[in-house]
Amino acid sequence: MSALTFSLKAKLDQRVDCSALTHDGLRGKTGAEIERIKLPMGNINVAVAELFGVSGSDSAQIIFAGDNDKLDRIGAGMTGGEIVVEDRAGDYAGLSMKSGTLRIAGDAGSFAACAMRGGALHIDGDAGDFLGGGLPGERRGLFGGTVVVKGNVGARAGDQMRRGMILVAGDAGDYLGSRMSGGTVVVMGEVGPLAGYAMKRGTLLLRHSPKGLPPTFNDCGTHPLGFLTLLLPAIRRHGEPFAGLTFPANHARRWMGDAANLGRGEILVPENRSATSISQ
Repeated sequence: MSALTFSLKAKLDQRVDCSALTHDGLRGKTGAEIERIKLPMGNINVAVAELFGVSGSDSAQIIFAGDNDKLDRIGAGMTGGEIVVEDRAGDYAGLSMKSGTLRIAGDAGSFAACAMRGGALHIDGDAGDFLGGGLPGERRGLFGGTVVVKGNVGARAGDQMRRGMILVAGDAGDYLGSRMSGGTVVVMGEVGPLAGYAMKRGTLLLRHSPKGLPPTFNDCGTHPLGFLTLLLPAIRRHGEPFAGLTFPANHARRWMGDAANLGRGEILVPENRSATSISQ
């Protein structure tokens, strides 16, 4: 069977909720039944056939073709299979996904991997604000799975994160790991001000020294950390630039905080890349 492919017919003026177009929602349906599914678009519902050309039949492999930056909630709640977005994706890509793989060839909007529970999300471009964050009004962000971003990410990546791993090849915006209480965030580029704000637990593993840390973080100096022997191979297996991340002799400069909260979070930087002082 060939992959089930949704080819956008025309440029969209309104945002469309695509959460119904997953393996879970399409399994066992005929092509005609899929074309009749109604998708929320603004304040109306529109049939799939009005928006997409539909081809293929294997709902375990779904492809979105065309420029999709107004297609929101792609892969929301998915529990298996693979979805490939051949261009950009809208907001909430991978919302609450539990298993499977979502691959986005272009950029993703805000709240990608929001409240994610498992599986893998790969973004070849940039991601917007609140990557791996929680839904507005909720207190739990990323709770499992792996997110890999080859570009940059916006503000508050990892906000309220509980578990799992976020890997960023480029730069990260302000408030990285804000209100974080578990999991690991890796950033290979530069990081904006106030990383770790209101952090309780978890690890921010940075290739470059952070600037503008909250004053409630304490510089603990350089230490040998044995757990890096297990953590670094799991990071490097995702290829470049993560494969080049090294901590000589497993030594890292460590900051602990946020002391205004539980204060058990940590920010780690390779010893040979640490600055002699950090601007507050």
